[in-house]
Amino acid sequence: MSEPASSPRDAAGPPRPASAGEPAADGDTTVDAVVVGAGHNGLVAACYLARAGLRVEVVERDEVLGGAVSTVERWPGVRVDRGSSAHVIIRQSGIVEELDLAAHGLRYVDCDPWGFAPAPSPGAPGPDGRPLVFSVDLDATCASVAAACGPEDAAAYRRFVEVWAPRSRAVVGSFGRRPTVGGLARSFWPLGAPADGRPRTPGGDLAVDFLGSGDALLDRWFTSERLKAALAWFGAQSGPPVSEPGTAAMVAWATLLHDVPPGHPVGGSGGLTQALRRRLEADGGRVVLGDGAARLLVEDGRVAGVETVSGRRVAAPVVVAACHVVATRDLAGEHAPPALADAAPPVGNGFGLVVRALTDGPPAYPGVAPEQALGGLQLLCTDRAQLAAAHGDWLAGRLPREPVPLAMCFSATDDTLAPPGQHVVTVWGQWYPYALADGADWDALAQAEADRLVAAVDRFAPGFAASVRRTYVQTPLLLERELSLLRGNVMHVEMGLASMFAFRPTPALSGYRVPGLAGLYLAGASTHPGGGVSGNSGRTAARVVLGDRGVPARAREALRRGLARVRR
Repeated sequence: MSEPASSPRDAAGPPRPASAGEPAADGDTTVDAVVVGAGHNGLVAACYLARAGLRVEVVERDEVLGGAVSTVERWPGVRVDRGSSAHVIIRQSGIVEELDLAAHGLRYVDCDPWGFAPAPSPGAPGPDGRPLVFSVDLDATCASVAAACGPEDAAAYRRFVEVWAPRSRAVVGSFGRRPTVGGLARSFWPLGAPADGRPRTPGGDLAVDFLGSGDALLDRWFTSERLKAALAWFGAQSGPPVSEPGTAAMVAWATLLHDVPPGHPVGGSGGLTQALRRRLEADGGRVVLGDGAARLLVEDGRVAGVETVSGRRVAAPVVVAACHVVATRDLAGEHAPPALADAAPPVGNGFGLVVRALTDGPPAYPGVAPEQALGGLQLLCTDRAQLAAAHGDWLAGRLPREPVPLAMCFSATDDTLAPPGQHVVTVWGQWYPYALADGADWDALAQAEADRLVAAVDRFAPGFAASVRRTYVQTPLLLERELSLLRGNVMHVEMGLASMFAFRPTPALSGYRVPGLAGLYLAGASTHPGGGVSGNSGRTAARVVLGDRGVPARAREALRRGLARVRR
């Protein structure tokens, strides 16, 4: 992807410096803010700070930009994502538009249809022999539901979208704000405000619905287990099984995809972070790879910058730690105040296992046109009992007796990923323990478990296993080694109700500041709103920094205008 010319500075901000910092003779640098970690949230924070006129430097230990939002040439001529592939939340946030990332090389391929769920028995007579295809077009989706599950569930699905889309937009709004009582009230109050003595949005009591489980929500709305299983598997991608309280909103996020679908950046997931870097550099910031922060510099009870692994010092009155909160605690060392030193958020015991496969062709589902199945998420689950069993095995520290796959093949819609005649297929299996109860070694188990997950796809797409030529297997242990994801948890901290909003990562640290250590701010998946490709944490952290610094009114107004667009 070619480097676009630098864009003109944002008219709402003050003049910008020519470079990110002022290097001294020994290589040390002085900036206004240093960001630790070049994942997408760190880069988003850096972009908003630089847009407001601050001199910003991002330091990253990895040689690859983007953390879990990155793409590498895994095999000759084959580009493979290291972490995320489908971008869902950030496409609802407004960040891509606010930062004008299209002008910096970002181009998304829409996932439309965004979801596909195969029939339990391909070719079987009756409604159950039809696949479920979830398109942006609600009419087309309801027609698919009617053919696969019956007209009653199709009508219920249409009503479900009508009721839950406004609620899910309120969740989008809450994700873009600090998780304060006032912020949450501004997001959700309109839904429950009385109009002629009745709730504005019908469909049940809001508190019950939002605090309830995804399973309970699905059981209230639908009769077909196939439809419930597909939506449950989609909702479970956030981490908790949808049998847990507070997971209803995770299931209902699907209603927003009839407005803006998931997307895959052309050239791979790293297209997002590459565009963020170009935006940052256009505003005078810079990124240093391969030389991450080794420790925080602290003077008189406030941060004074960071010292990198190479011994270089980056002096700054503001440090945004866009890394795991446990890594931030380690960087602070003896200077960590109690709120940080005592932080022990639930990290869990692993999350999932990923197989990156180079194949001779995409998965082929019997009787299904490729354009119906391959554009988005292939939700290969037909009964919620499969999800419950896999999660039960995870709780017991066992490998899933029946792996449940989610497959993606974006090379079918993006020919930049692999040479002609070859495809990249990502197969995700959830609820694989980091530490196994029997003490087994993940390095020894990796290929056998990858083969089982590939075989699980083959049951729905016969011939897929035979098409696989090479695999790269990311076990929970390798996810920790490769992407610094503690215990293989791609969300940093568990995403259960007790670790969300004002409880994330802990109540004392939920405001993005670190009490007792002025100038230190938190961003990343450890903070609200959590994991996934969102960018909300980075933007909100930047807003907190700018508010504390008393940035020019024009810059604050630019941020407010951006968030107002998101709320609308």
